[in-house]
Amino acid sequence: MRTSLILSAFTALVMTAFRPADTECFRKQGIKGHVYLVKGNQMPSPDVPPSPGRGFATTLYIYELTHNSQTTIQNGAFYTSVATKLVKEIQTAEDGSFKVKLKPGKYSLFVKKGDLFYSNVFDGNNNIHPVEVKKGEWAEEDFKADYDAVY
Repeated sequence: MRTSLILSAFTALVMTAFRPADTECFRKQGIKGHVYLVKGNQMPSPDVPPSPGRGFATTLYIYELTHNSQTTIQNGAFYTSVATKLVKEIQTAEDGSFKVKLKPGKYSLFVKKGDLFYSNVFDGNNNIHPVEVKKGEWAEEDFKADYDAVY
């Protein structure tokens, strides 16, 4: 009886000790939202409300938090390279929706147009499209791919 109790306790200990450490942290947090394509004239008008864009299937690139100086700028909000670590690359749904599990941390979001990375949102410190994932929370973030829009 005592031997089986010790064996059961040992088995339970071994099973929990060799569980992947990151499994638990990925269950309940990450980033979710939509990627919208915005095109054409977006100038304010009293007669026509601005277009929110339409969701579209694309690849969303999630990098470690990236400062503007950690990229090679091609033109404006287009970049030929990003020097920080690529964390995830995900395909959005046809409607542009996405949901990706991530560890808590700070990330930068990009899409591509052709061979160039694109992102035109910055914080006050020149970090590119920053999103913070907190433990146990889903950060909600929409991305506007408005490289073909006129404001």
